Amino acid sequence: MSEAPGWAAIDGALRPLYGDTEPVRWANDQPWSGGGDPLDGVSAYPRLDPVPHWHYISYGMTELYEKEWDSQEVSGWGFEFTFRLLRDPGDTEPPRWPVTFAQNLAGYVFQSGKVFEPGQAIKANGPIAEGHRDSAIHAVCFTADPELGTIDTPHGGVRFLQIVGLTMPEYRTARGRRERGLELLNRLAPQLPLFVTDIRRGPLVPEPKPEASWPRWGGGLRGRG
Repeated sequence: MSEAPGWAAIDGALRPLYGDTEPVRWANDQPWSGGGDPLDGVSAYPRLDPVPHWHYISYGMTELYEKEWDSQEVSGWGFEFTFRLLRDPGDTEPPRWPVTFAQNLAGYVFQSGKVFEPGQAIKANGPIAEGHRDSAIHAVCFTADPELGTIDTPHGGVRFLQIVGLTMPEYRTARGRRERGLELLNRLAPQLPLFVTDIRRGPLVPEPKPEASWPRWGGGLRGRG
């Protein structure tokens, strides 16, 4: 039996997509309890379809090793992050900044006890891509990964929650209610295959009218623990 059945279950969900392709991996040698990053690791796979991109997957929001949470229905926080970043077909090394961004999101969940859900839009303090000050992608929305969805593991269900980069007009269109975020993603889907994030793109929707705006997200995160 695997010493990390939760980890093995995630790898099993990726195998139909990537077979024996070896991803680029980032490992965390220091546990969260010891002052390290919350995620145990992140993998990134190169893709050519439907557009060339990197597919990042986190390991650590769920119970990778032993069952420690009381709930038998879900594993850990109930989800792992994914992220798809547009790439040039010749690129062989994925950027590291999405790993840092995912670690920051994970740290928020670990510290606050509040989780992210599909349709929720949040704003960053500037571009989400570290080192790309000219990027207009200053926010994100969450959705179920269109290829991975939800799986069962020995420790409970795991949803693959994809991070989708947004411009500020898109964020202001989506903020306030998860339904608005889901509606925005449906609107953007034809222009963002598999919701791949392009940090160089501009807004795909007009600035919403003031009367259509919603208050900043507050009190809508679901607590666990």
